[in-house]
Amino acid sequence: MKCPGQDSRYWKPGAIFETKCPECGHIVEFFKDDTTRKCGHCGHKFANPKLDFGCAAYCKFADQCIGTLPPELLAQRDDLLKDRIAIEMKKYFKKDFKRIGHAVRVARHAQKIGMAEGGNMAVILSAAYLHDIGIHEAEKKYNSAAARYQEKEGPPIAESIMKKLGASDDLIKEVCDIIGHHHHPREDETLNFKVLYDADLIANIEDNHKDQPVNTDKIKEIIESSFFTEIGKKTATELFLN
Repeated sequence: MKCPGQDSRYWKPGAIFETKCPECGHIVEFFKDDTTRKCGHCGHKFANPKLDFGCAAYCKFADQCIGTLPPELLAQRDDLLKDRIAIEMKKYFKKDFKRIGHAVRVARHAQKIGMAEGGNMAVILSAAYLHDIGIHEAEKKYNSAAARYQEKEGPPIAESIMKKLGASDDLIKEVCDIIGHHHHPREDETLNFKVLYDADLIANIEDNHKDQPVNTDKIKEIIESSFFTEIGKKTATELFLN
């Protein structure tokens, strides 16, 4: 069965529309399932400005359904995938609201830091939502939530979740690599790792000081010695020292 969203029998008024070429202003006709069209006047090829890309963000058959996706939409696909990953993370942790809340706060801090530092937000936010995904398995197998056990058990679970959602191989590989050592930085780290690490560190400080006063001297020491990014340091300073 053809996807109803792409089957013209189910189309509504507006499924065929006209738009201006961004190069010359000439009118170009689009069908709703066209990913790109070439301007008949100047020859410029551009993406469909009204393409409904919601399902393609997580459907593994999207390429077959709507054709070869242009690079700008492939990037958008990875970016939109993070929202589905957040949902799957919450489903996986079920009623473990402590883990869910921590992951959401890490993602919030990671978004602020990553947007300012210039990282790949699809990688950063996917890793943020899934960085502790191995904790239940670690507790089950080793009766411990120690970092090394989380890092060992997390990547296979994260890979399974991301494959189910149709994530690209490159995205899965980098996210799982970050999860697999997110408490133990290597000598030469990527910007994406650094953003996730700083965001997780901020959330951990919040957790550790939730019910007790912040030791400002200790926090200053952590900020100076443990953070990778300037925005991470600035965020921690604003949260804990001002």
